[in-house]
Amino acid sequence: MRKPFLWKVALNALGLWIVTEFLVAGIRVENVPALLVAALVLGLINATVRPILILLSLPFNVLTLGLLTLVINGAMLSLAASIVPGFYIATFWTAVWGAILLSIISAVLDSF
Repeated sequence: MRKPFLWKVALNALGLWIVTEFLVAGIRVENVPALLVAALVLGLINATVRPILILLSLPFNVLTLGLLTLVINGAMLSLAASIVPGFYIATFWTAVWGAILLSIISAVLDSF
């Protein structure tokens, strides 16, 4: 059964909160509205920009055995941080690590 978009945004916000508060020190969200907006923007970026980047980088993704996808996910998280005021990421590799953890947490939360 397909879940509504706002439910997925809420789960994404919960995952983002877990990553920022407990797991990655270089990612910071100032307040709850910034967290919700960041989750919404991240969802929109992952629905629009990410598939285009995955398609354009397909040959390099094959050469790196899919590891380039982790870098693309980090870039999407960095892009969301550059758009949303109150959502900050210290370095690019912090964004990659945060994207990996966010993907794992979102997958676990989405399974319920």
